[in-house]
Amino acid sequence: MQVPHNVFVVVADGRKMLFFRNEGDSEFPKLEVERKRETADAPDRDQKTDAPGRAFDSSGGAGRSAYEEVDFHQLEEDRFAAETAELLRKRALSNDYEQLIIVAPPRTLGELRKHYHKEVEKRLAGEVAKDLTGHPVAEIEKILKAE
Repeated sequence: MQVPHNVFVVVADGRKMLFFRNEGDSEFPKLEVERKRETADAPDRDQKTDAPGRAFDSSGGAGRSAYEEVDFHQLEEDRFAAETAELLRKRALSNDYEQLIIVAPPRTLGELRKHYHKEVEKRLAGEVAKDLTGHPVAEIEKILKAE
């Protein structure tokens, strides 16, 4: 993938976002960190208060059913992705970047897409469906160049 000079690169997952700017050129990318944010992953006991709810069978039978338990970790990751999309919207509307490349795991990428503003979509130069938040910057540069 071409990573032009001054392109804005976001590497994110549901818990961590890294904003980079390519200070190099498309042949030799040199990503410089502009912003980094990470959320703590709270244990289940801190995210929920009680057991899942129950429903009674309304058809006259004696059956009961438990509702599926909410995945609070996934809800938090989806909220974080929406927050990342909001930051991208604000920066696009203030003309902070002209081109954007987003790198995120497939699920997070899908959640981000739900929240893209039209200005973000216009500036989107590429998406990479990979989780690279735990990789060193030099490896992220190599992977982007190889895509």
